[in-house]
Amino acid sequence: MVVGPPRTDLAIVDELGRLGVATVHEAAGRTGLLGSSLRPLRPGQAAAGTAVTVLCPPGDNLMVHVAVEQCAPGDFLVITTTSPCEDGYVGELITTALTARGVRGLVATTGVRDVGPITASGFPVWSRYVSAQGTVKATAGSVNVPVCIGATLVSPGDAVVADDDGVVVIARREAAAVAEAARRRAAKEDESRAAFARGELSLDRNDLRPLLRRLGIQQVLFKDLENDLTSSTGES
Repeated sequence: MVVGPPRTDLAIVDELGRLGVATVHEAAGRTGLLGSSLRPLRPGQAAAGTAVTVLCPPGDNLMVHVAVEQCAPGDFLVITTTSPCEDGYVGELITTALTARGVRGLVATTGVRDVGPITASGFPVWSRYVSAQGTVKATAGSVNVPVCIGATLVSPGDAVVADDDGVVVIARREAAAVAEAARRRAAKEDESRAAFARGELSLDRNDLRPLLRRLGIQQVLFKDLENDLTSSTGES
């Protein structure tokens, strides 16, 4: 167990959270997503914080309880296992403890349970499964070590951003640069949104017509296509 890792500045984390997962992911060079299988427990929830990582054996959530003590205000608990497991690693009691410590959210590649009470409390959770199956507390694991989820390495203190589009993680040392790139992207999207609302086409605004010509994409009148089909089948 590692204690006291450096954390991403919360001002940067908050900005990443306001910009949202899709924009941040694009600004990071389309990296950092934890996979499309992680879904919000409650539609419409969004959260951002600094990662506290937990690596557990399958079917055993002992280290989740250990990790709660290491959580501080602004943190985001990230739980995964050494091999795939659908069991309910987290329920209402753990999310209540996390709320009391100022934790902003939780993501688990495992299952969660007590969906009704957690949803009612408003605590943000993303998980791969929902399962009433409980776990034991018998085997050691790790807290605040780098873990791999999907194709993304998550280190303690990294910025975690989550919303309806999924969960993205930005390395602590890259967070400021990604936030700046995301700001620029968001400003550009605002301009495009206004242009599209005026009726401008994305083909023109994004200068895609030359690409269409290079790819050989042409417009064909339906009546000409119909005539060609009739000729090829010999119909009169």
